[in-house]
Amino acid sequence: MTDSSTQGIKTVLHPVSDLATAKAMYAALLGVPPQTDSSYYVGFEAAGQQIGLVPGGGPQGMSSPVAYWHVPDIEAKLAEVTAAGATMKESPRDVGGGRLVATFTDLDGNVLGLIQDR
Repeated sequence: MTDSSTQGIKTVLHPVSDLATAKAMYAALLGVPPQTDSSYYVGFEAAGQQIGLVPGGGPQGMSSPVAYWHVPDIEAKLAEVTAAGATMKESPRDVGGGRLVATFTDLDGNVLGLIQDR
């Protein structure tokens, strides 16, 4: 193993079919209003975590929640997990503000995510 440890799961994205209803339910659950509120993404910040709602699973076609581990070096961590048997799903891409995201699947097909903030 290298020294590319994670900084923990800080972001979880949830695909939703009805954004307005989901937004109200998550606001009630988390006890805070959304920090980001658009037609393609609603984000809540609660207890140091980012909880995101993605209508219809977004362009990546999410069908279940995806937990994102924050890492200092996304390329190094992807090299480690793929060497250990993971399969790349989405290569790193900038989603704005220098934030890089990528997803991979484990040996059982579970989708896992990585985030690197610059």
